[in-house]
Amino acid sequence: MKIAGYEATILKVPEDEPLTNMRAGDRDQFRDVVILRLRTDNGLEGIGVTFYGGKMTGSLCTAVDELCDLTVGADPMRVEAIIETLRAVGESAGPGGIFTLALSAIDTALWDIKGKALDLPLWKLLGGHRDRVPTYASGALRRGLTDDQAQQAASILADKGFREMKTQMALPGNPTPADEIRRVQVVREAIGPDIKLMCDINQRWRPEQAIDIGSRVADVGLFWLEDVTTADDYQGLARVTAALYTPIAGGEYLYGIAPFRQMIEARSVDIVMVDIARAGGVTPWMKIAGMAEAFNLPIVSHVMPEILVHLVAACPNGLTVEYMPWTLALYEETPAIENGELVLPDKPGLGLKFDEKAIAAFRA
Repeated sequence: MKIAGYEATILKVPEDEPLTNMRAGDRDQFRDVVILRLRTDNGLEGIGVTFYGGKMTGSLCTAVDELCDLTVGADPMRVEAIIETLRAVGESAGPGGIFTLALSAIDTALWDIKGKALDLPLWKLLGGHRDRVPTYASGALRRGLTDDQAQQAASILADKGFREMKTQMALPGNPTPADEIRRVQVVREAIGPDIKLMCDINQRWRPEQAIDIGSRVADVGLFWLEDVTTADDYQGLARVTAALYTPIAGGEYLYGIAPFRQMIEARSVDIVMVDIARAGGVTPWMKIAGMAEAFNLPIVSHVMPEILVHLVAACPNGLTVEYMPWTLALYEETPAIENGELVLPDKPGLGLKFDEKAIAAFRA
């Protein structure tokens, strides 16, 4: 079996929030995405998805094409060999940025092919630690909502059966610490004490702010505080982590494997969060998971739940899957949620098939 061809396509995907259908302000409602179909000479097709190219999405798509061209004729079962070849010719344009984002789509598509060739779902191929994993609702409780809207949205999520959900602080304008604290308090009041509540800061605080406000919200019972300050300020993050009882999550903004070593060795976080596109695909994601396990740290996913559910389920330190569902519109069918958990599919590979009508509608 050899790689015989490929097709990369730019899409403009609605960044909808279907869980509560509550819009937060005037934020951009579309995201530029590159999808990949990697085909073999015996009729198998592996798929991959990447984004974060922004206004350079055209360049990202070109990078996917250029790297895919180098894979034609290669054995798709030899994922590490292919990735090493691509790194040898392209990493001078990296190691982060568009090179890694492009590599991620190819690596993921290769694993999809491998699962299909072996007739195994990816989560079993990678380890198969469990067949369902907890998931948390994300994207519905954005900082642009009013307090009343946030309470209403949180209640809707709870009524839908979510046992975990994420809100945000670092509110718009120039909020006082009291304003910030009020937001998580009103959400907690709406959902009660038993639902796990996470809170994302999106790198918007200085370390001393994170320590101050984080200590004041300790009694709210947050499951974690996420990305409290600049992602590569490992020492600043470590200060926050050491000072607070609330666990600190971070890592989604890091590219490749090496920065995670720096973050973990500096004891910057309690929970390691990995974005598959910025990590470079399935292969490095699982290596980061192993690194985290060696330090007795849990690992969680960032966006793309339909793909990341396989990876979190595969490893013993997988904690929960972020359920931000805007990418689900790309597919005919995605993993079901039962009792607040994602159920792993039995179909081979990723178990996903592009919805061709949706793809046609989203073409940029």
